[in-house]
Amino acid sequence: MAPLDAIPEELSRLMKYFPETPVEDRPAFHRAAESFLSQAGPKLVRQFSPMARVKWHLAASGRGEELSELLHYERENPGAFSVRGLRRARIELPGVESDSLPPSVRNFNRSELPVRSKLLELAWRDGKLVVGGYAYIPNAPSATGKRSLRVAALRRLGSRSTLPLRLRTVREPRATTSAKGALHNYDWSGFELAIDPSRLRVQGKWQPATWRLGIGIPRPGGMSIGSVTKNNAGAAGHSLTRFLDDGVRLVAGFDRNRLRVTVDVVPAEVVAHESDGETLTVTLRSRVTTPAGKYPTGLRISHASSDFAHEVPLQQNGTGADGWLRHTARLAFADIPVDRIVPGRSWKYLVEILFADGTTRRATMGQKLETGVHPLPEGREFAVVTDGVGNFTPQIRVNMPLVDDVRWGDGGELVLTGTYTGPVDGMKMVLRHTTRHEDRPLPVEFADGRFTARFVPDRMPSYDGPLPLRQGRWLPRLRATTEWDHTRDIPVRIRPDLVDTLPVVHRGANRVYRVERLDYDRIFVDSGPVLAPELRSAYHQRQMSEVTTPELRKRPLWNAVLYNSFGGKQFSDSPRAIYEELVRRDSDLEHIVMVRDDQVVLPPGVRGVEWGSAEWYEALARSRYVITNGGIKDWFVRREDQVVVQTWHGTPLKRIGADLLGTPKANLAYIASLPQRSRQYNLFITPNGFSTPIMSNAFRLQCEVLEAGYPRNDVFHAPDRVKRAAAVREKLGIPADKKVVLYAPTWRDDQRYGGRRFKLDNRIDVEAAERELGEDHVLLYRKHHKVLDSIPGAGQGFVYDVTYYPDIADLYLIADVMITDYSSVLFDFAHSGRPMLFFTYDLEHYRDTLRGFYFDFTSRAPGPLIKTSEDLVSAIRNIDAVSEEYKEKYAQFRVDFCEPSDGRAAARVVDRMLAVNDELRG
Repeated sequence: MAPLDAIPEELSRLMKYFPETPVEDRPAFHRAAESFLSQAGPKLVRQFSPMARVKWHLAASGRGEELSELLHYERENPGAFSVRGLRRARIELPGVESDSLPPSVRNFNRSELPVRSKLLELAWRDGKLVVGGYAYIPNAPSATGKRSLRVAALRRLGSRSTLPLRLRTVREPRATTSAKGALHNYDWSGFELAIDPSRLRVQGKWQPATWRLGIGIPRPGGMSIGSVTKNNAGAAGHSLTRFLDDGVRLVAGFDRNRLRVTVDVVPAEVVAHESDGETLTVTLRSRVTTPAGKYPTGLRISHASSDFAHEVPLQQNGTGADGWLRHTARLAFADIPVDRIVPGRSWKYLVEILFADGTTRRATMGQKLETGVHPLPEGREFAVVTDGVGNFTPQIRVNMPLVDDVRWGDGGELVLTGTYTGPVDGMKMVLRHTTRHEDRPLPVEFADGRFTARFVPDRMPSYDGPLPLRQGRWLPRLRATTEWDHTRDIPVRIRPDLVDTLPVVHRGANRVYRVERLDYDRIFVDSGPVLAPELRSAYHQRQMSEVTTPELRKRPLWNAVLYNSFGGKQFSDSPRAIYEELVRRDSDLEHIVMVRDDQVVLPPGVRGVEWGSAEWYEALARSRYVITNGGIKDWFVRREDQVVVQTWHGTPLKRIGADLLGTPKANLAYIASLPQRSRQYNLFITPNGFSTPIMSNAFRLQCEVLEAGYPRNDVFHAPDRVKRAAAVREKLGIPADKKVVLYAPTWRDDQRYGGRRFKLDNRIDVEAAERELGEDHVLLYRKHHKVLDSIPGAGQGFVYDVTYYPDIADLYLIADVMITDYSSVLFDFAHSGRPMLFFTYDLEHYRDTLRGFYFDFTSRAPGPLIKTSEDLVSAIRNIDAVSEEYKEKYAQFRVDFCEPSDGRAAARVVDRMLAVNDELRG
């Protein structure tokens, strides 16, 4: 159990929200904290983090004002503090006198001041091993320029021998970005050093030895020494091997992710392999002169996750021209089980050399040995691959695409070519995002046992026009067109002898693209961030908000409107409808849209500003009007002459904001901040009479509330809605004879990968639905924007993944039936009068455990609440009867939740917005 896990859950919650605790209730908390610490004992408390020790000491000592100030500070600076001191390092926090804390609370032990490091470069240049990265001590004073007192050395394991290394300090903004905190700047924590292998000789000879790289960083109270930890991709994420002499290797590898350098004097190694289709012949060489019993007698081939193990004797074949003995082993392919080798899976085998003295050694590749592929029957192949350590690693797999050429062509086109001897009919390539788990088609051609994939990452197709490839890592994969998901994908790898040719880099219009590798030879395309390196960290963003923004606010306002739609992920919803209303009026305003990751196609004449960029900060500080459908930033303060309109983005069915008080979901700190947040706005738009009092209370509104209806729902009354719907169907490629079923569920709070990254909770049996409905229906599946994962069956003709369609309003126009659950889309779609089905398979859990509702959804829903996929499909098939059954409920629902509904919501908002501006300008 972690130390903080010993704190009772309710006591932890009371600590978290202590600043919001009424004054009269605080003494009880202080007594509870004192009782807890006395029972826990000094030994356990000493294991708390430094910040936690101070907080609980203040709580137990009854120092409520200091504790409250400290908790406010921690919310803005999670995990951040300052380290000070000469002889002893101690914590320093605003509002807390360090000398007023006991030494056991304020002082650090050595383990609490670790070196945090990351390897960014591992390369062989000019006969030396070059190591680059960053290293710093979190929260301790950091280097502020090229001069640094850091030291580096190699220490030989099992010996006291050390080799000092010359370390050069370089600027590395990625260090500050990795730190995440906004308090400290580690930009000058980068380093570069070179290791001369000749210095690793022992008494002038090559002898087996392992050296660990350590970096020492001075800090208050002494010096912290730490290792350099590996990256997770590229050369800095893999071991590196170089031959120093005949049979002598230098291996830069990792032990528990920490870099170490090994001189390996090889007693025996694999120097050749060949196949006649039925047998693999492996040739080894070994030294003539070896310690007693240290000559090879056989090979053992095994598989870690099965019980397969097979030993093959070695036959000695005399001495080669190099003076080493030669041995051969023959492995029959028939002796290796292949029944579990299917697409998406491959088996790597461990090969060990057996020696006469009973010892073993992992078989490694000789200096001139090349990897290779040997064909097997039934679409499989026996591949001899390797890794950064140079291990001889056979692998049985289905025929795999193997890249042997990577190049950037004219116009930023990336071309991947290579060999592939598997089936090509019915095969396609996709790019799959490693964290979002979404797929993009990758155009590919097959001919004569080779493939060519080509695309322009800066101009990927989207519904409204080309967009750059979304930030992150994209893995190319081969997939049968009949597959409904990714589980049987075949990975695309680069030929092992070409891994050192990576990365291959191209600078696009606004970002850098890199072709890189992971798992040694698994190729991927990395789409870099749009923001400049000096703006990517929390520290530099804080400088922009606290230092730059106040200066920008002194400058005159632009005659401009700045739009924020879903945090820059779209230009849609009510902000888009207000923009269109202003354009219809031919207003003399510049239109600026916040975009995130350059993933929004904007109308002609509209300027985009990347979220967090210098242009974004200036637009936020200087635009006369700001239209937003969600939060911007806590630090944002409306200028006296600015007009900020909060349109919000839904009618509340689920409880929100302050209405969660009294439930475990209540965030008391957020609720306490709501009045200040609402003062950011001049106008708060509500969609109907039901929502106005709820939002006024739930958001603690202290601004003008305008019950105008949602501008986004004007689309249901637009004169061109029929023409617009036809264009949307054509854009999506929906056959004219197919009815459209739109499925738009919300996310589930308890289905997440972590943070605000939620899993797809798909309960529709898509294959069964296609069997029943595929002849005359299509299913449009729109995930909530917080949900990751790909949609099963998308692209097969029945299911359409429309998650990234720019505006859901267009999808409303073409939907014959809506399926949802507890999403606010139900209130919007009700304006259409078309049938709705509610797939509420987890109704009781969602309502009673996760969120809670504002009204009895079971009695007022304008459609049936359905528990199973089978019943859902049946309801779609019999939608006319379902509509007739719920006709009266539907009509009442529209009366309760869809007024006003006249197509003039945007006009009402714009009228009031302009009037407020006139009032402010007097």
